[in-house]
Amino acid sequence: MLVLAFDTATPAVTVAVSDGAQVLAEWSAVDPRRHGELLAPGIERVLSEAALRPADLDSIAVGVGPGPYTSLRVGVVTARTLGAVLGIPVHGVCTLDAIALDAVGLDPGLAGTPFVVATDARRREVYWARYVDGARVEGPGVVKPADLHWVGPVVGYGATLYPEHLPRGRAPEHARAAAVAAHVEAGLPTLEPVPLYLRKPDATMPTVPRRVLA
Repeated sequence: MLVLAFDTATPAVTVAVSDGAQVLAEWSAVDPRRHGELLAPGIERVLSEAALRPADLDSIAVGVGPGPYTSLRVGVVTARTLGAVLGIPVHGVCTLDAIALDAVGLDPGLAGTPFVVATDARRREVYWARYVDGARVEGPGVVKPADLHWVGPVVGYGATLYPEHLPRGRAPEHARAAAVAAHVEAGLPTLEPVPLYLRKPDATMPTVPRRVLA
């Protein structure tokens, strides 16, 4: 089964294609302001390196966040559009789960150790979730690093940004598309391909109508 996977929920734009046994091609770039410019060329690049056409794909896996609104929307909309055009299923993966899976692969010792994944939520906050044996047991949520009150290992860019509050940082910093694909290929729980937003909109309708003076 050929899976095209990508994620735009972190500062990294990451794309990979996998056949279920191995990653055939993978590409990533860390540039938080250019997700919309980089994703489509990244997809073209990995398909070309794997000598594949879009019509060869069997499914798409996309990281659905949590993440910033604009960058996250780029990935999810692209995945849904490709899935509709190609007539193939689109699987959503919590980006924090993909990072956790990748972390356990890099450091098998984490499989038996509770740890937190923390990514940059901007506004001096982090998106976070807690894992035991690599499985999510709490979260995702958004919080100020000082309010997380966690002394164990922390995977992700949040630990790089706030080492004074999250001192036990571990790799990887950002999501990798290969881990998004691996999550789906392993039969782990997936989500609908819709953005996972954890904040309320900044602009809301007033609850009490305002009086207008003539």
